[in-house]
Amino acid sequence: MDEINMRFALVTGGAGFIGSHLVDRLVSDGWRVRVLDNFSSGRMENVEHHRGNRNVEILRGDLKNFDEAEGAVRDVDVVFHYAANPEVRVSTTNPEIHFNENVVATFNLLEAMRKNDVEELVFASSSSVYGEPESIPVSEEAPIKPVSVYGASKAACENFIHSYTNLYGLKAVVLRYANVVGPRLRHGVIYDFIVKLCKNTKQLEILGDGSQKRSYIYIDDAVEATLIAYNMTTEKRFEVYNIGSEDYITVKEVADIVVGTLGLKDVKYVYKPVEHGVGWRGDVKNIALSIDKIRSLGFKPHLNSTEAVRKTVLMLQKHYNCEEK
Repeated sequence: MDEINMRFALVTGGAGFIGSHLVDRLVSDGWRVRVLDNFSSGRMENVEHHRGNRNVEILRGDLKNFDEAEGAVRDVDVVFHYAANPEVRVSTTNPEIHFNENVVATFNLLEAMRKNDVEELVFASSSSVYGEPESIPVSEEAPIKPVSVYGASKAACENFIHSYTNLYGLKAVVLRYANVVGPRLRHGVIYDFIVKLCKNTKQLEILGDGSQKRSYIYIDDAVEATLIAYNMTTEKRFEVYNIGSEDYITVKEVADIVVGTLGLKDVKYVYKPVEHGVGWRGDVKNIALSIDKIRSLGFKPHLNSTEAVRKTVLMLQKHYNCEEK
């Protein structure tokens, strides 16, 4: 494909976990890509291998600054919006972080897109918007009842996006991800367990009672689903898809996989539950997603939750040593 006809994407949060893998895939597929990241949680090492590629531009910038948001969207065909603070537990101690990093940043981005006539958006939302569903797996039609500020901020972003599709003709694809795992992961339960076991191979603290149910999707599957959703959504102005695996496992099962994959034995589990057995206030006890809608477009995950967790442990063990906390 010649440079004139190449699709041009902005990936906000493109140096983060999901964002950087999406950048890799877009570049591999022949896209021209602009990465925008403030590097608060993103890491330059995640995109360093693209330096020198004339089709990849890496910008240090912050969507909370409108001028920087406007500069980032100029001339692009589509925005993949992955910039956010990914740590759900921040909700309990510093809720304003999620408001600023998620809601303010998204509003600025939407305004920048409107003023620069950028008409396509893919937004990384989260299963956390569902809160505590009555039953699992939960479909896209389920009520939006977040129980954390993180979930509320993602729901607010979805509503802002919906209003822009209605008022200004924006085409938006909203993706509600389950727990996405894989190499470069630097937050969440798997990374937390590995860091703790590096410090003490005989004991593992588990936030919650261990019975919390979650689904885990490997990053390659998540990116594949993302591009299928974007490419196959051609008519509606606002479309929502759940992105996850077809099953779920408990947090204790995750601990067992991590311990077993690391080759450890006789590890004592110490549970730290609060309220109804969750790990912290705002945590969800049970969440898993119905993926019938994205499956109807031809998506099928290659790995189930257990396989995704095990492969992630192997990749993290390979690339990070215990001194990297």
